[in-house]
Amino acid sequence: MAGEAEKKVPSVPESLLKKRKRHAVIKAKRIKAQHAEKKARRVTRKLILKRAECYHKEYRELYRREVRLSRMARKAGNFYVPAEPKLAFVVRIRGINGVSPKVRKVLQLLRLRQIFNGVFVKLNKASINMLRIAEPYIAWGYPNLKSVRELIYKRGYGKINKQRIPLTDNSLIEKSLGRSGIICIEDLIHEIYTVGKNFKAANNFLWPFKLSSPRGGMNKKTTHFVEGGDAGNREDQINRLIRKMN
Repeated sequence: MAGEAEKKVPSVPESLLKKRKRHAVIKAKRIKAQHAEKKARRVTRKLILKRAECYHKEYRELYRREVRLSRMARKAGNFYVPAEPKLAFVVRIRGINGVSPKVRKVLQLLRLRQIFNGVFVKLNKASINMLRIAEPYIAWGYPNLKSVRELIYKRGYGKINKQRIPLTDNSLIEKSLGRSGIICIEDLIHEIYTVGKNFKAANNFLWPFKLSSPRGGMNKKTTHFVEGGDAGNREDQINRLIRKMN
């Protein structure tokens, strides 16, 4: 019995000690990285809030400027002609039956491969000519800020690793468009609405919007809007169509 009492308790195996030490180092690194990430997120949040305030101020000033110029022109007995729109929203309203090869190619270039798909388009001579070629198959017009914001917030999906990913977090936008200075959804809305210098990157990042069929149905797809139908350019009336389809 005395001999048994004198036996030493076996020490912890060396392999287990090494494992514990390794795990402690990994845990310390992880905690340090978490703290650094938390700090970076706090800084980014403040920056996003500041940018959103600047954008809100910019939009308000733009609106007030338009109103002021319109009132000044009316007071002087003239007409105020606003600047040519730079942005269009295009919706495909007809399917694939009887589409000629040229029109099909234009619709592919506009990324309108399915009925009720919608995309933003920068207006210039080339894009307007493309819209004219595909006019019987599309409805398009000039969206306002509310329409752009609602589309991106409600139906905005990004192209990330060639996959359609919902824009549920600003970090998704920052990873894809951070090099262009776009770090949050408000940056994305501002870039699209104002047609900024990084419009192409921002618009290509957005997956074509998959809209619902319009509430209340359509009037006549095969007839132009000015003749009481649905096809073609409807200028600012596109906002009403977006409300029905979003």
